[in-house]
Parts: sequence; C-alpha cells; structure tokens
Amino acid sequence: MCLKKTVSLADETQPLCLCDLPVPEPAPFEILVRIEACAVCRTELDQIEGRLVPAKLPVVPGHQIVGRVAGRGAGASRFKSGDRVGIGWIHSSLGTIDENLKTEFRATGYHVNGGYAEYVTVGQDYAFLVPEIFDTTRAAPLLCSGAIGFRALKLCGLKNGDLLGLIGFGGSNHLVLQLAKHIYPDSKLFVFTRDQKERQFARKLGASWAGDLSQEAPLGLNAVIDTTPIWKALLTGLGNLLPVGRLVINAIRKEDIDKQSLLEMDYARHLWMEKEIKSVANVTQHDIRDFLPIAAQIPLKPEVSTYRLEEANLALCELKNGKIHGSKVLLISG
Repeated sequence: MCLKKTVSLADETQPLCLCDLPVPEPAPFEILVRIEACAVCRTELDQIEGRLVPAKLPVVPGHQIVGRVAGRGAGASRFKSGDRVGIGWIHSSLGTIDENLKTEFRATGYHVNGGYAEYVTVGQDYAFLVPEIFDTTRAAPLLCSGAIGFRALKLCGLKNGDLLGLIGFGGSNHLVLQLAKHIYPDSKLFVFTRDQKERQFARKLGASWAGDLSQEAPLGLNAVIDTTPIWKALLTGLGNLLPVGRLVINAIRKEDIDKQSLLEMDYARHLWMEKEIKSVANVTQHDIRDFLPIAAQIPLKPEVSTYRLEEANLALCELKNGKIHGSKVLLISG
C-alpha cells in the first residue's frame, strides 16, 4: 500500500493505493523479511496529511513489523532463514546510545519503504528476535507503540512510588500502563482520555483513576506522558504536575485543530515551580533490544484489532476519527 501524495483525510478516505513492487534485494549486512503483520501508527497519519513531510514519494509506510527472515545479504549472519524478527521506526543510524538524535537516522516507512507490504529489507543490527511468548499479531505493536512507550517512561525519571499520569489511551499508553505497573509496583497511575470506554479499559488494566482531559486527578503527579495529537493535552499535563514534575510528550506532531487552546496557558498554574517539558525523539535499537525481554517477562498484553493489508485505508481513517481501542494491526498474506 503506497502513499503517492499528501492529502487531508477529511477530504480523501483512500490516501494509499495498492501497488505491485519488485521484491527488494538485501544489500550487504541486510536481511530480507517476509512480513506477516504490521501495526498502524499515528505517525502514518502525520505523513499522509503532511505534518511530517515525507522524505520520499511514493513510499510504503509502516514501521511496526513482524515477519520471517527470507533472505540474507553478504555478511548478514546474525539471523538464520525462518527466524521471526521485528523491525521498528529506526531503520538505520550510527549505533550509538544517542543514535536517535543523529542526522544519519533513517526511519522505516519514511526514508525507506516500510511494512504495509509483503517484503522489506533492513540492516541486521536493526532487526530483533521476537520473544516466542507473543503471537505475531500482538507482537507487532511492541515494535513502536511499546518500545517508544518504554523510552517515554524512562524519560519520566520516576522512582517506585511516584505518581504517573497518561494522557490518551490508545496503542502506546495502554502498554505503558502495564509496563509502569511492572517497573514501579508501588506507583499509582492516572489516565486522562475523552472516551468513556477507554476510561473503563484503563481501570480494567489497573489505573487508580481515569477521567476526562478537563478533569483534575485526585492527586498531584510526578510525571505525565502525553500521546495525543492535541495541544489541550499540554495544559492537562502541566496543570496536574507537582513541583519539578515532568511532562513527556510522546507524539511526532501535534495537529493545529486546537492550537488556540495554548492561549489559555497560565504561568502560575501550568509552568511555575520548575516544571519541565521533555519531548521524545525517535527510538534507538538499544531501546527495542532492552524492551522486548521486559515485555515478555510481564508479559505485556496488547489489545489489537486486525485488518487485511488492503484495508489499510480503513484502519487509518478509523484511527484519524478516534475509533481506537488498543492497536490496529494489518495482517499480510501473499
């Protein structure tokens, strides 16, 4: 499924078209992966609508990939044929701890063709064995929604017993909640979401409280993770933080639909007392490598809805229109 031009999903409900492309050849130290599943991410909406200007067009989007090794380039010896591997947003970089911040960073489904397809190639250092405890469908969201949620949680700087807020409760934060309960067992978790069903889902997964974005949590929070596309979430997060608390924004882009809400920001309420705002920039191979064993140990239980590859436009439009419950996953057959 190819993106050939940027469009508004309010005007165009079929932004991707079905294309026949040649099977890519793995370069030296690359592997060829036959894709079995690819989860849908809000980043794809940002690409389609031009908030994240595509690095190339046409492009095959998708970066939460699980599949089987089907070929190896010269020197690629890390995996054997048939191994089940995952590929995330990071397609290549320098390999350093801060590789996510380097200009050499290249993203799957953005700089190079991604997972809304039957085959993809990637450097062997940027593919990861998928723990056997996860079936392929539920493993796919772990490669971005889970891994970037893990990075966001680390950036909160929490200690056990601290209070954490989650704004939005879609593909990433429903996994972050489960992660936080495991890593910080004495911490209470508070969820802000506009959807009543998602508030019920959050309580079911162990949230101490769940309310609307316009509400205040019953206790001040040490950190808040925001995964939404809206600006109002910044006011919700900052307004609920304790002194020296940190708001971690885990979103590639914010939409402009409610940018005016920033005019409601009050210095004393939202910014004073040494509060911090920290963004999440991409994910590293080290994040994914560290995260997957923890996810298996818990084990994380991604909530998924499945679609055929040809239904990618439907999945994207549902995500755009707020029809979210866990993660949306494309099943690839061919």
